[in-house]
Amino acid sequence: MSEGFDSKSFLKALTHRPGVYRMLGPDREILYVGKAKDLRKRVSSYFRRNQPSPRIASMVRQIQGIEVTVTNTEAEALLLESNLIKQHRPRYNVIFRDDKSYPYIYMATEHPFPRLGFHRGARRGKGRYFGPYPSAAAVRETLDLLQKVFRVRQCEDSFYNNRSRPCLQYQIKRCAGPCVGLVSAEDYAQDVAHTIQFLEGRSSDVIDDLVRQMDAAAEQLKYERAAVLRDQIENLRKVASQQYVTAEAGDVDLFACEVSASSACVQVFNIRHGHNLGNRSYFPAKCRGRSSPAMP
Repeated sequence: MSEGFDSKSFLKALTHRPGVYRMLGPDREILYVGKAKDLRKRVSSYFRRNQPSPRIASMVRQIQGIEVTVTNTEAEALLLESNLIKQHRPRYNVIFRDDKSYPYIYMATEHPFPRLGFHRGARRGKGRYFGPYPSAAAVRETLDLLQKVFRVRQCEDSFYNNRSRPCLQYQIKRCAGPCVGLVSAEDYAQDVAHTIQFLEGRSSDVIDDLVRQMDAAAEQLKYERAAVLRDQIENLRKVASQQYVTAEAGDVDLFACEVSASSACVQVFNIRHGHNLGNRSYFPAKCRGRSSPAMP
């Protein structure tokens, strides 16, 4: 057991909620990053007397502190764990050190009629990648729902290049039929742009744009077009409520402070390009021994 770290006191105050934990070494080096459905139950397993893994036993002897980030769900913890491991590359993490573990949604934007698809592995192809997602099932579910909204093709180029008539996806209204010229380049490009906006987390912008188009179509007595847009908006709202993705845009730092009679703690959460990179704890020395400020 590591000296200088009171695991019993720490575990007693640890929550049972899901989240991510970071094992810290003597110099605040991150030794290991893990996720848990139940933080207290998972972290306590490291401090059992008979540790079956020599690697884990060696790590536990070096622990001088543990930091945790509580999440709403286990899926959120899974994504945050992935981001932290890729950022810090802890020496006791033997998996998830590269981008090959989690699935992404890939938009092949270099093609005149871009396709949307599932991707796992190194991100070397030209285009846009959205993710990571917590599972392959989550990617496929999102792709299935997006087909109903934007009708962007998901077929491979080899299939697309050899079509003489539209496939079943067009017949069931899940593709616009660009392979045989059933949609203009401008209309298809708009669907692609809306798809990218949505996957970047800007679904409200897409919905607002579609609402404006629906109102304009209704004013022009184009009721069939207005009905299509109405259904598109309804499906888009449904997709937005089920979407789990770490988007590619947005930098923000979040600060939270708790002051007691004798000490203070400041938590700083960092989000870069839409990725939650976790949090760090700071304990200002000058606050110790001072009474907490009066609240308004």
